[in-house]
Amino acid sequence: MRAKRPLREPVRDAPGPRPKNYITPAGLQRLRDEHKFLLTRERPAVTQVVAWAAANGDRSENADYQYGKRRLRQIDSRIRFLSKRIDAAEVVDPEAPRRGPAAAKVFFGATVHFKNAAGVERTVRIVGSDEVDLSRNYISWVSPLARALMKKGPGERAVLHAPGGTEHLEIMDVSYEAIPIDPFLEPPGAESARQPER
Repeated sequence: MRAKRPLREPVRDAPGPRPKNYITPAGLQRLRDEHKFLLTRERPAVTQVVAWAAANGDRSENADYQYGKRRLRQIDSRIRFLSKRIDAAEVVDPEAPRRGPAAAKVFFGATVHFKNAAGVERTVRIVGSDEVDLSRNYISWVSPLARALMKKGPGERAVLHAPGGTEHLEIMDVSYEAIPIDPFLEPPGAESARQPER
């Protein structure tokens, strides 16, 4: 006779200090807007579709019901993720005045202009993990490049240890200015955007 397997325990966060989630004010607002949209508009709209599909009868062959339930699980998962990210957020304004030597060093929110050993120049902005946009050269503060540049100033050299090899960089300029973050936009095809049939 086989012994019954114990029920699986829910996944719990590791004990100890929570990792920091540095984010710009605009980035935090974007997360809050998405959270509000999912909670107040998208989830109720999908719930309504699931209730309608459940009323149609046989749920085992009802694609609307099955898709709706799956979509509800995805929405709930995203809401939980956003709630944790918002709760752990530590807002750092890149435009806030910095005093002393910190004003010329690379920290979160910096716009950094540097060149590599071949003389190729590049400018990056160091932002939070939730704000990364490689097409605009926004890199995460925990990325290998950002870690290599941290606490360095103009004229200093940094060594980037990346999977592709080691690269030597020279920092040319460090500035702190507003970092434009695109606002949250309702995704196309969202259930809440569909017009009710009459």
